[in-house]
Formats: sequence, structure tokens, C-alpha cells
Amino acid sequence: MSGRDSFSRLTWFRKQRKAVVSSNDKKMPNGILEEQEQQRVMLLSRSPSGPKKYFPIPVGHLEEEIRVRSADDCKRFREEFNGLLWTNIVSPGGLVAMHGPAPALTHFGVQLWVIMLSAPPLAPLDGGPKGRRACVSITSLPGPKQETVNDFWRMIWEQKSATIVMLTNLKERKEEKCYQYWPDQGCWTYGSIRVCVEDCVVLVDYTVRKFCIQSQLPDGCKAPRLVCQLHFTSWPDFGVPFTPIGMLKFLKKVRTLNPTHAGPIVVHCSAGVGRTGTFMVIDAMMDMMHAEQKVDVFDFVSRIRNQRPQMVQTDMQYTFIYQALLEYYLYGDTELDVSSLEKHLQTLHGSATHFDKVGLEEEFRKLTNVRIMKENMRTGNLPANMKKARVIQIIPYDFNRVILSMKRGQEYTDYINASFIDGYRQKDYFIATQGPLAHTVEDFWRMVWEWKCHTIVMLTEVQEREQPLARQEEQTRVVRQFHFHGWPEIGIPAEGKGMIDLIAAVQKQQQQTGNHPITVHCR
Repeated sequence: MSGRDSFSRLTWFRKQRKAVVSSNDKKMPNGILEEQEQQRVMLLSRSPSGPKKYFPIPVGHLEEEIRVRSADDCKRFREEFNGLLWTNIVSPGGLVAMHGPAPALTHFGVQLWVIMLSAPPLAPLDGGPKGRRACVSITSLPGPKQETVNDFWRMIWEQKSATIVMLTNLKERKEEKCYQYWPDQGCWTYGSIRVCVEDCVVLVDYTVRKFCIQSQLPDGCKAPRLVCQLHFTSWPDFGVPFTPIGMLKFLKKVRTLNPTHAGPIVVHCSAGVGRTGTFMVIDAMMDMMHAEQKVDVFDFVSRIRNQRPQMVQTDMQYTFIYQALLEYYLYGDTELDVSSLEKHLQTLHGSATHFDKVGLEEEFRKLTNVRIMKENMRTGNLPANMKKARVIQIIPYDFNRVILSMKRGQEYTDYINASFIDGYRQKDYFIATQGPLAHTVEDFWRMVWEWKCHTIVMLTEVQEREQPLARQEEQTRVVRQFHFHGWPEIGIPAEGKGMIDLIAAVQKQQQQTGNHPITVHCR
């Protein structure tokens, strides 16, 4: 078995999840659980021979190096991260251009750090804009407070920034993390800067807001400017995201939207060090991958800590950086413009030599490397719940399983073989489940009721015609079932039009009924 088969993306990282699902939670937070936000750090004794050296990793060795660091519950990752606590390395060259002392400034009451990320000119990334930046400055700062929001917008105007990257939600665990420094709609004036909302697009992992800003001062430039805020909303209340895929797509969007000759990109979370530092390091190391075919996370974090203390705040964030880089290296950027879809399909259907696998098969094969993590299926693997599985190998993960209300005095009645699945614009947009068994029909209809589903999509023919035994509810609700008959028992539909028509009908139903989860099942 190859290294890639035995060690797939997410495998080593997901082992850290130690949370237990309870019926009170309904659904686990979508992230790796951390004991506390300010994580307890294990201090290592200083070696008499000086700090341990961590060398750059060639991209071809990245998977194996991460495997080694992940052993013993990520012991080597913790050691490497803790080495940052007492090293103060400023090596010559590299990606960070230091300009005098650490540039901590107070700009109109807003504390900020200007971090210069320099890299050699690069060839364009696949699907990315041509003419990659040779030098980008990123302004790192805490999330604005109510008393600093006017200064925040004045800074945006005077620095000619065109992009704001926000890495925190406004509130997390009922605690305010950042003041809402933009209007929900229309215009609002913050000090001398008028901010008008032009557009807002909500996607599953992030939201893109576009503002038109203009100075109200009597002197100076009056021409309005467009400022784009990219707000990453999928960083969980605890720890780090469960997978780096959303962050990588978000980072690509930031790179695509930031104008070439704009001022510094403004990046903030709450304190402006943990998530902010993590984002910056991933961005810089992706550039280093392309420029030098290697990564040097330890050295880079050391360098930016000379410009802003505590950048990358926890060992979980440090580990997440490596996870994101491995994901990017193994799978790259798989997003396509619609205009290039036909050409891409033609390429995948062809092969360079008769020894090569057809491109589509090779692309699908990468997905089969994602290991099934049985250790994260504790609830579904309980003997009482295994009896509810139509196919014994298909069990929901604990972190996103659909949880039912527990029947009083009856154990295991909160379980159904069903999983929440994200859509393109909305989290938990679907419920993926099996075709009900005779003894799980009641649970199926309880799930439809409790999760307010208005739409059921059935992608299989009825093999056994048991009469559903749904209990009577005190309230009623219309649920529409879309039963697709064009999928043969063996193979795939003869054409795509029927499926496209089905999806259009389901979307129309969803718009009319409030976008609650769509229950989708085959056999």
C-alpha cells in the first residue's frame, strides 16, 4: 500500500477529535475541539546545545514528514511549535523583508503591524491570475472595537487598502469577538468616511461584501473607492477547522479579488495573531511551494513573530498550517470556470499513453485515498445502532450525524443512519441517508419532522413495499417527495437533462418552503 493510500488527507489530523456527541448538542461544532481558546502550552527545557534546527521540507517529502510529526498524538508537532517560544531567529534572505525594528504602530488609535511578504516573481497558478505579486504588504491588526471603528475606516482610506480579510465571527460562545464595522444595508458614516454596501454574496464557508467608501473631509481626494471584505465564517468556536478545504478556497478568492496595485491587505481576527498568523503563513508557504519547491513553516513563523508577537497562537493552528499545505500539494486547485469545463472534460477523457489511466479515473482515484475513519464512528458502531444500517460499511461520522430527540427511557433512540452535508451556499443544506428499513421507517419520519424538512429526494426504486408506520403528529406539514425514475439499477442515467430538471424543481420547492435541509436518499 502506498504512502498516499495509507495516509490520506485529514487522517492524521482528525485523530485529535475527542469530543463526544450528546443528544443535547444536536450537532457537533464543525471544528477540531480545543481545551481552551488560550491553549495550554507544554514548555520544553532548553537544550544545552541550543535550539533544535528545523530545515525546509521539499514538497515531495511533505507527506512523509507530516506523518512522522503526527505520530504519538502529534508529539513532534508540539515540540516544533514549542521551539518557537524561545527562539528568535532572523535568518538572511527568505520571504520576509524586515524593515528596521518590529513595525508595531498606532495608527489613529488602531494598533497595527505591517508585515511585508516578499517572494520572487512566479508563474501563474493553475486557474489563477497572471502576474503574481512580487511583494505584498499585509496589515495585521485586532478586530475593531466600537471606539476604534472610525479610525479603522480612516486607516483603510489613507492606506488605499482594497481588501479586508476577516477571520472571526462577530460573536463566538456568546462573547463579542469583533464590532460590526459595516452597515447591513445602505450607507453609514464612520467619522469622516462614508461606507455604502454595494453587494453581499453568502457562500458556505465565507461571505463576500463589497463596499463603496468615500472621504467626507473638505480637503483631499474625493473619488469613491471599492473595498472588498472577505469574511471567513467557518472557523469554529473552538480550535481550528475540521478540514482546510474551505480555507484554501477562501485564500484563492482573496488572491483573485485583491487588485495588483492596491494598498496593504488588511487581515484581522479578534486579537490579530492566531487565525491571522495562520492565514498569512499558509498564503506565504503556498508561494514558496511554487517558487522553491519546498516549505519552511518554522522559519517563517519565527520571522513574522519578530514583527508581531505570538503570531500563530497554538500548536493546533501550527499543525493546521501543515495540513492545509499537504491538502494543496496532493490535490491542488480543482475549481473550474464554467467556460473551461468542456475543454477540461476533453482532457480528462484522453490519455497521454496507453499505460496511463484515463484522466477521469485518475481524478476519481484521488477521492478513494480518503480513508474511512472508523474511530470517528463510535455511535453508529454500537451494536444497537449497527442493526439500523442497510449497508454495514456505511456508518455516519459522529461529528455531523443527524441527532434525533431521545425517547424517554429508551436508549439509542437519538440515532439514525444519516449525515448533514454542506451545499455550495449553505451549511447542512442536505441530509444524506439510506433508504429506510422496515424497523427504521418511524425514525426516518421523525427526522423529517424534527429537522423541518419539506423536501425528500428519492434516487432509487422501491424494492420492498412495506407500509411506512409514521406516528401521528399534533401539527401537520406538507412534505414533497421527488422520486427520480431515470437511474437504472446498474450504471448511470442515459443523459443529464432529467437530473438537471429534478434539481431545478427541488430548488424551487426549497425557495418556497424556507431552505430547511433536503433529505436525499438512494438505497
